[in-house]
Amino acid sequence: MQSSRRSLFLAGGALLASPMLLQPAKAQPAVTPAAGNPGFYRFKVGAFTVTTVHDGFFARPLEGFVRNAPLAEVQAVLRDAFLPQDRLVIPFTVTFLDTGRDLVVFDSGNGVTPAGATNGRMIANMQAAGIDPARVTRVIMSHFHGDHVNGLLNAEGAAAFPNAEVIVPQAEIAWWGDATNETRSPEGQRATFANSARRLAPYAARLRRIGPDAEVIPGVRSVAAHGHTPGHTCYHIADGADQMMFVADTTNRPELLARRPDFHIVFDFDAVAAEATRRRIFDRVATDRIRITGYHFPFPANGYLAKEGTGYRFVAADWSSVV
Repeated sequence: MQSSRRSLFLAGGALLASPMLLQPAKAQPAVTPAAGNPGFYRFKVGAFTVTTVHDGFFARPLEGFVRNAPLAEVQAVLRDAFLPQDRLVIPFTVTFLDTGRDLVVFDSGNGVTPAGATNGRMIANMQAAGIDPARVTRVIMSHFHGDHVNGLLNAEGAAAFPNAEVIVPQAEIAWWGDATNETRSPEGQRATFANSARRLAPYAARLRRIGPDAEVIPGVRSVAAHGHTPGHTCYHIADGADQMMFVADTTNRPELLARRPDFHIVFDFDAVAAEATRRRIFDRVATDRIRITGYHFPFPANGYLAKEGTGYRFVAADWSSVV
């Protein structure tokens, strides 16, 4: 089983080495008259249109989430943010980008979930937003955790974005694509090897690897943000003087981990590296006043970070009823 998974990634690598890439379908504008509803929200970055789409939430016990601080200290931070102190409610928000040339989705959401699940709402909210999965031309991955890659497949196990090129960080696919790394990975993350191989399989002929600080498409550049996973990557988006950054899982809920970037959480592959990345990325967006979207930020996951003491404060962007 391990050898077959490894063969899949090696075969994908051979295809990636070829200069011949399939040309994606031309994106169509993903515009509806309303700027938002409870499941999606739109704003502009220059001439680009950004749509954040809600994919639901997941609640887990708070105890054990932060590994390097006592529970009471973690509860105090959440209490100050008016959040529950017995559990952590983790939202999921997927960022779409319409450049006029490409219709891009950053990560793919939770995908198909069991009936009654509180996550897996992205497809319904995409429909509400007028976004057709067949019109998506690029799926740009930040990392391979299940809540980010599971949506690559539809209910039939086929490609959920049938006309899209899938763009992956080189360091991420290099780690999770080599089954010999399983024993060197945290036990709770070892399922990522098989899961990411299965989710990426339908896109093997349409995979592209990128390094750090690479122009992914015009207006989108990769930003190395390793630590949460070995190849975790953020993406800087710019059109003219306007800019934003998709910070992916640099932090989980900002009320907790932006306020206390020193907290080491159970989901981080390398907690020390993840903390250093948080501080570097957050210093940049705070200093340069860059708008951000975050995968686990409260919906619509759109705003800014301000430096405050030894941490950062998330400031939600002003809501607008028009794009």
